[in-house]
Amino acid sequence: MALEQVITAEQEAHDQGHVAGSSTGASMVVCLGPSYLDAAPDQIAPLLPWLRTAVGTGSGDVLIGYPVTHGEAASEQHDGFMLQPFLESVASTNVVVQTSASWLNAFELVRAHNARCCLLLGGEAQSFDSRSAASMIDAVCSGGADLAVPRYDLPSNQGLLNAAVLSPLSRAVFNADLRFPLALDFACSARMADRMAGASQRFTSSSQGDAILWPVGEAAVAGYTFAEVATGSRVIPQTDQDLGVILNRVAGSMFADIEAKATYWQRTRPASPVLRSSGNQVTPAPQQEKPAREEVEALIESFRIGYNNLHEIWSLVLPPNTLVALKRLSVAPLENFEVSDSTWVRIVYDFVLAHRLRTIARNHLMGAFAPLYLAWVASHLAQGRNDAHVDLLARAFEADKPYLVSRWRWPDRFNP
Repeated sequence: MALEQVITAEQEAHDQGHVAGSSTGASMVVCLGPSYLDAAPDQIAPLLPWLRTAVGTGSGDVLIGYPVTHGEAASEQHDGFMLQPFLESVASTNVVVQTSASWLNAFELVRAHNARCCLLLGGEAQSFDSRSAASMIDAVCSGGADLAVPRYDLPSNQGLLNAAVLSPLSRAVFNADLRFPLALDFACSARMADRMAGASQRFTSSSQGDAILWPVGEAAVAGYTFAEVATGSRVIPQTDQDLGVILNRVAGSMFADIEAKATYWQRTRPASPVLRSSGNQVTPAPQQEKPAREEVEALIESFRIGYNNLHEIWSLVLPPNTLVALKRLSVAPLENFEVSDSTWVRIVYDFVLAHRLRTIARNHLMGAFAPLYLAWVASHLAQGRNDAHVDLLARAFEADKPYLVSRWRWPDRFNP
């Protein structure tokens, strides 16, 4: 059942402005994300051959929507595809993931063109294998999944926030065993787009169109089926934002989503069904390069500075046993610098709780989290951990979930 929602007259007019110039149906729509804001057709052109492989020979039934900040842009045919501009309410050059506005735009295109499914693409989408993208589409259009999520193969020094926090926390809280719960690219069914639009409106109606949504949480609560498709290597667009800002936006938004769905995840539930696919990928996985010693030492030094400057703030969030572990870590040499899985799980869970209780201002809280995250990164790199360890970390999050539930229900009883 689609999420109940009320579309205001203003939003109806917004819909019409998005899709003006076309009333034909489409088998599917492709919605380009914020990285393609105000892209000229010739800038989108390099993506079209990739899309032709991804969507198959029937490209004439596929509509490609891209965001613009002005109303002068018009629909046009380009290399067999219909390119449809839509007005974007958020003009941010630092947003690389799909936002609430992205999901609302995708739903409006799906609804206006009676499409069965939608493919949302982040910047540099042509850098991952188009056959894998085709598998994502097929998982939704033919395989019965409502949300298809890619599984990228990234170098050892990329995607670490996902490995440290997003993936294991999503798996523990929402029972969704997905490696990239906040991917750059998604395929979704019409009813999943409908549900995401309902979630988006809570933000876009208050001018928060750049808010980050968590489709995995929405799909889990709705009881929808996931698909995870191996997509090989992918270029991850870079942002020049400060780490504290990134943590506040990304991890902070996930913590807020966990709070919003607390009545769901506190109950014991079966794991969400996940359809797995190799994606027919042909791109080789990136070679794992050993990080330079100087790089790891710089991360450790950032943690030590944080320990000296933020110890009092950490003591408001973390229990004594964790503080003792951090004290030992602050004087450990590089060769013995290791954040144990059990310590890291407790750190993340305690910050999730502090975010909910507003122990300190949330932006300051996530700033205080940054040196701890850098410590985990340094440990991950120094110990030469790989993707297999990320799975072990996720299991540790699952095993210690009762700690989060207990502290969530009775925070004063467990107050450090």
